[in-house]
Amino acid sequence: MAKQIEKLIVNSPYVEPQQYWTYLTETQEFELREGRREAGYYRTAQKKADTQGELGEFYQIALVNTIRPRVKAWREAGYPNVTRVTRDLLKYWHNTEARRYQPFFCQMEAVETAIWLSEASDADKQGIDIPVDADLQRWCFKLATGTGKTVVMSMLIAWQVLNKLANPKDTRFTKHILIVAPGITVKDRLQVLLPEREDNFYSAFGIVPTDMWQDFLEGKILVTNWHNLAPIREDSGPKVVKKGPESDEAFVKRVLSDFNGAKNILVINDEAHHCHRPDPEEDISKEQKEEATIWVTGLDRINRARGILKVFDLSATPFKPTGKNNRSELLFPWIVSDFGLYDAIEAGLVKTPKIAVRDDAKQNVENFNQIRPKLFHIYPEVKDDLNRKDENAGLPDLVRTALSILSADWLKEFEANTLSVPPVMISICNNTATSLRLYNHLASGGYGVPEELQDMSKVLRIDQDALDKLEADNAGGMSKSQQELVANERERFNSVGKDGKSGADVRAVIGVNMLSEGWDANNVTHILGLRAFSSQLLCEQVVGRGLRRMSYDTDEDGLFTPEYVTVFGVPFTILPVEGSGENPPKPPKPKTKIEPIQERKDKEMRWPQVLRLERKLNYYLTADLEKIDKLTLSAENTPTLVDVAPVIEGHPDFSKISSVSLDSLAEQYRFESELMRAVAQLVERNKDNWDGDNGSKFTQIYTIIEKFIESDKLDIKGPKDDPKFKRIILTLNMQKLVEHIQQFIHQSSSEDP
Repeated sequence: MAKQIEKLIVNSPYVEPQQYWTYLTETQEFELREGRREAGYYRTAQKKADTQGELGEFYQIALVNTIRPRVKAWREAGYPNVTRVTRDLLKYWHNTEARRYQPFFCQMEAVETAIWLSEASDADKQGIDIPVDADLQRWCFKLATGTGKTVVMSMLIAWQVLNKLANPKDTRFTKHILIVAPGITVKDRLQVLLPEREDNFYSAFGIVPTDMWQDFLEGKILVTNWHNLAPIREDSGPKVVKKGPESDEAFVKRVLSDFNGAKNILVINDEAHHCHRPDPEEDISKEQKEEATIWVTGLDRINRARGILKVFDLSATPFKPTGKNNRSELLFPWIVSDFGLYDAIEAGLVKTPKIAVRDDAKQNVENFNQIRPKLFHIYPEVKDDLNRKDENAGLPDLVRTALSILSADWLKEFEANTLSVPPVMISICNNTATSLRLYNHLASGGYGVPEELQDMSKVLRIDQDALDKLEADNAGGMSKSQQELVANERERFNSVGKDGKSGADVRAVIGVNMLSEGWDANNVTHILGLRAFSSQLLCEQVVGRGLRRMSYDTDEDGLFTPEYVTVFGVPFTILPVEGSGENPPKPPKPKTKIEPIQERKDKEMRWPQVLRLERKLNYYLTADLEKIDKLTLSAENTPTLVDVAPVIEGHPDFSKISSVSLDSLAEQYRFESELMRAVAQLVERNKDNWDGDNGSKFTQIYTIIEKFIESDKLDIKGPKDDPKFKRIILTLNMQKLVEHIQQFIHQSSSEDP
C-alpha cells in the first residue's frame, strides 16, 4: 500500500486486466490489487455531490459479474459450440501476423459476450436472465469513451452478416442491420460502417477476411438517426387530402425503404443512453423526453411490423436520467459487458483526467482536506451571472480566472506540441449568451488570454443542438446558401484535430450545453465547464469529449504511455484533497527603467496652440467617493494557483500532481489594459443611458475607478507590500470592481469653457 501511485497504467490494452488500483478510505492509501476490478459504478448521495472526500457507494452490475467469468472459461476452452464462420472470424481476429490491427481486449470481450449469449450451449447460460425492454430484447455493451465502440460495431456486423449468408435458415443471425445514432454528427461518423465507403472500417481495421469480402457485400446496412424515426404529422400535406395515423407497415416502408420487406432486423444503438422509455412523472427536459420517446417507439413499430432480432446498445454511460433536480440515474438492467473508465485509464486506452484538487484561495475552514477548490465546480458560484441574457456583458471574475489559468497551461502544451495539429481547449457553456461572452473575451484578448488564442479564425463557436435541430426541421427546405453554410460549419466541427481537413487548425471550441458524443477529436487537452452538472453521468459525458488518445505507441513493457486532459468546472468525481502547505514566495517583478531616447526626438508629440475658447453644454459622469460603499477583495476567494492531479477510482494520484498558475501572466499583461477593457464594456452597455461623447465618458469613468482604487474605500486582504499581488487580485476581480462602482456613478451637465 502507498500514499501515492507510482505508475497509473498497469495493464496491457490487449489482454484481460491483471491488476487494478483501489483507494482505502480508512487509511487514505492506494492499494494495487491482483486480478480484475468488479463491474460496477459509484453513486453519490445528492447532499454530498458537491463536496470532496466522499466517493459514494459502490454498486455492482450483478449480471455482468455473472456473465464475465463464464465467457472467460468459454474463451479458454476454445469457444465450444460456435459455428464454422464464427470460429474462422475469431481465429482471424486473434491472428496478429495476418492483420495489422490487433483488437483491444475490451473490444474482443464485448464481441465474445454477444457471441457467447447467441451461440454457447444452453447449459453454459443457465441462470442468465436478461431483462426485456417491453417486447425488445436489448443487450448493452458498456465501453468507456475512446475505447473503440465503432470497431466493436463493425465486428458485430461482420459476425452477423457472414453467418446469415453461410446459413440463411439460422434465425440467430441476420444480414439486415439498422444503426441508429443520436444526432447528425454521430450519423456522419458512423458512415465508416458502410462497406461501399473507401474509408470503411472493415478494410481499414481488417475486420473481414479477404476471402469473405464478396459475400459480406451482400449484407444490407442502413445508418440513420433518431429524427428519422419520428411519425409523419397527421396535419401535414394538402388540406384537401384527409390523412389518418401512419400505420406501422407504412412507417417501416418509409424508414427502411432499402430493406425491401426484410424481417428479423438487427438494430445497433450508438450512444444508447438516449434511447429509453421516459416515465410521465420524470422531471427531465422536453427535448430529452422527445428524443427518447421517438427513438424507442420507432423501434417498437419496426418490431411489430417486421420483427427485431436483437437490439445491441453501445454506450459509455448507459444510464436513464431520472430528472433535472435528481442527481441519481437508473442503470440499464440489460448491460451484459462492462469496461469502464477506470479500467480504460489503467490500460492506458484513454487520457487521464486531471482536475482541480486544491488552490491557493485560503478559504475559512479548519480541515483543508474537506474543502472544494474554487475551480472544481464553477457554475454554482456564478450561475446568476451566467443566466443573464446580456451577451455584451463581461465574464464573471471567477470564470475569467479559470480561463486565464487554463489558457496559461494550454499555452505550455501549445509551445511543446510536436504534432501537425495544435492542442485544443473546449468550453461547455450553459447558453448561447454565455458562449458569446466567452467568445468576445477571447477576441478582445482578455487577461491571461495568450495571443495564440486570440486568432478568432482558429476559434470555433457552435451550438450542436441547434445545428442538429436546424437540419432535422428543415431537411430539404433550406436554401442552397444555408445548406452550404451549415455543411461547412459541421465539416469544420467534425474535422477538428484532423490533419489536412478544414478543422485542423482549430485551437479552441466553445459549445453550448453539450458537444455531440460523436465528436471524436483526439487533441483535446483542456476542458472548461460553465453549465450545471446535476449528475456524474453528465460529468463523464463532458469529460469524455477529451479522453481520446493522440498516440497508441507502447513502451518496452507493452504499455501505453500516459496522456492527460486538464479539467476545470466539471465536478467529475468526489475527491479528498491533500494538505494545504504554503506556497513558496514569488520573486519580485523585474523593474524596467523608462526614459526618453534622444535618437527619437523627431517623434516628439506637442499639443496644438489654443486660439480661442467656446462655451458648450457638456455632459459628464461623476461619483462621490464618500458615498461609495467599501469593497473588500481577498485572496480567500481568488485562486491564482491551482494544483491538478489525475484521477483513479475517484481519488487523485498526488505523485503526479502539477500546478498551473497566473504568476507568469503578471509579467505579460498590464492591469491598466484590463481596466481599460472593462471600462469600454461598461460604456458600451450604458450608451443609451448616458449622454455625451463615448471618449469623454471612458476617460471620466477610468479616472473615477483610479481614485477609488487609491482610496480607503478599497480593502485588499493579503500581502500589503506586494504590488504584483495587488494587481493580480484587482485584475481577477475586475468585473466585481467595475460593477460595484457603476451603481454610484451619476450623470450631470454644465456649461463649461
